[in-house]
Amino acid sequence: MANTTSAKKATRKIARRTLVNKSRRTQMRGAVRTVEDAIKKGDRKAALEAFKTAEPELMQAAQRNIIHKNNASRKVSRLAHQIAKLAK
Repeated sequence: MANTTSAKKATRKIARRTLVNKSRRTQMRGAVRTVEDAIKKGDRKAALEAFKTAEPELMQAAQRNIIHKNNASRKVSRLAHQIAKLAK
């Protein structure tokens, strides 16, 4: 358990940041899930619309260190590739 006042404050700050990051992570995952659902249904137009919202969500999450930037880039790349395959 934290003894010093600065350590106690740091614990409080970490708890607040954790709540914010959890909500951002949930929002990001939901955006990705809508793209994946549209891809599974084979609806390219809906997938593209969902992708337009999911890509910024992923990149903002990477900027805020919720996920690693390479992880975000990899997810965007794979989703784009799957959407491109629907066109064929």
